[in-house]
Amino acid sequence: MRARGAAIAAFVALAPLISSAAAAVGSQEVTAKLPYDCALPSGQQRVAVRVTATFPDRATAGETIHPTGVTTTVELPVAAVADLTTLGATTVVPETRLSLDIAQHGAKAQALWRGTGASPPVAVPAAGPLSLTTTGDAPTVTAVADGDLTLTATDLGVDLSLGTADGAPTTPASLSLDCTLAKDADDHGRLATVPVGPATPTPTPSSSASPSAPASGRPTDPASPAGSASPKGSAPPKGPGTPKGSTGPGTPAEGAGGAKGKAPKVGESRAGSSAARPPAPPCVKQNPTDKSLTAYITGYSNVRKLGGASLIPVSCVQIEQGDPDISFPPDGSIHLLQKSAAYLDYQGRKQTPPFKSTFLTFGFTPTTATMILEQAGPMTVASDVLLVFPDNIAETYVRAPLVLRVLDVEVNGTRLDVGPSCRTQTPLSSPEPDPATYPGPHLVMLGKGQLINGTDATGYVLTSGGPLTGEVTIPAFTGCGAGGEDLDRLLTASISGPGNYVKQIQGQTCAVAVEVPTEGQCTEDHQPYVVPVPER
Repeated sequence: MRARGAAIAAFVALAPLISSAAAAVGSQEVTAKLPYDCALPSGQQRVAVRVTATFPDRATAGETIHPTGVTTTVELPVAAVADLTTLGATTVVPETRLSLDIAQHGAKAQALWRGTGASPPVAVPAAGPLSLTTTGDAPTVTAVADGDLTLTATDLGVDLSLGTADGAPTTPASLSLDCTLAKDADDHGRLATVPVGPATPTPTPSSSASPSAPASGRPTDPASPAGSASPKGSAPPKGPGTPKGSTGPGTPAEGAGGAKGKAPKVGESRAGSSAARPPAPPCVKQNPTDKSLTAYITGYSNVRKLGGASLIPVSCVQIEQGDPDISFPPDGSIHLLQKSAAYLDYQGRKQTPPFKSTFLTFGFTPTTATMILEQAGPMTVASDVLLVFPDNIAETYVRAPLVLRVLDVEVNGTRLDVGPSCRTQTPLSSPEPDPATYPGPHLVMLGKGQLINGTDATGYVLTSGGPLTGEVTIPAFTGCGAGGEDLDRLLTASISGPGNYVKQIQGQTCAVAVEVPTEGQCTEDHQPYVVPVPER
């Protein structure tokens, strides 16, 4: 019972999932110019990328580091602009996804910096290069030991929403570029180095000082503030024979708590740190209780038969948290279980907002459909946290019976009348790990997270959000057609089938019943502050 009590107490200590970052003494602004090779419709092209961010001059082990002022500028060359013109695009809205390696003592973690372009859309020039700038929030980083923490850029994704002069989407409506860091990149893509641990004391100048010491009296040891990070974020110099993963002379051989060799912890992007909340549909809870939460969710769902993905728009989810329960299975583990109820909310209806998707039917015919996902029964959110202090592991299953309704279809620019009742015969279905408890067809998405005492949650946790993934079968269609024309078999043959991958991103929840809205989680009128960005 003592072990159980200790584990429960450990979980209680995890309740404040978001830890406060310690104040930094100073800051360093980093600007890195990086060459990338990007795959474009016309072939591989060299693209110039500039990344700017601000980091603290120095941090301590266990302190949460949050990069600020994150800006990514992508300059598309002349050939890339010609590709956009060929697609009929006269405007473009960019989004960027920059992957980074966060390393210390040879151990690495990965982070993703996401950026979005400001409105209005950027005009595509008739000729010449095109400069696209995105800004966004970066995940927090926590070093677990003393020694230099390095951030290095790796892959880059650029998603372009294409439009015409009158604001209509092109066909296709988007273009995604996959880019790899060029082998000739300076310092192999290193962005910044943040020294972690106490600063090396500056020796007092005296008559016995070495003749080779600098006149200023500053030490030449690269572990000192002067030698550990240059204004450009380059790595500190290392002496001959310095082992891989070491930070050079003067760096402690082992960090605080003996954590050498353990990867830094990467958290979620800090809620509310962006300058302005992006536009989103209303998400107001009527008659909230002390267990009411609201959140936004968005993402992509593949349509395997059409070889493309459909963007599920930002949608409001209303959540009523269930009471937590402690479980003691026969294997001796300890679990904290919580089952919550939820529903989609759009203008008082349990559905997503209408959304458009464009595909190439039969591989060559552009087809645009307006659709909604309509909830056909209770949505449940079942969380299971394995208490293994300090690395508590969370698994959350979200189950929702959703019917796909098709409202409008255009084939090669010509309207195809599907009537007012075109929908799937049954809700979408996924493989169900517990069919006895959850019978019937429904979508199943799984989120996995980690809760570490004193740090932000990583992955998916209900209250802080994160990625949810699953696989869905699209059933046959019914009720499609007008004027005596039966289009059920056409839509079924084109769309229905198994193996459609789904990835949704949930934002930070807002506890709506509190009298004073929580900063960074709720707006002044008690709506979710965080509007997530979809990821493929």
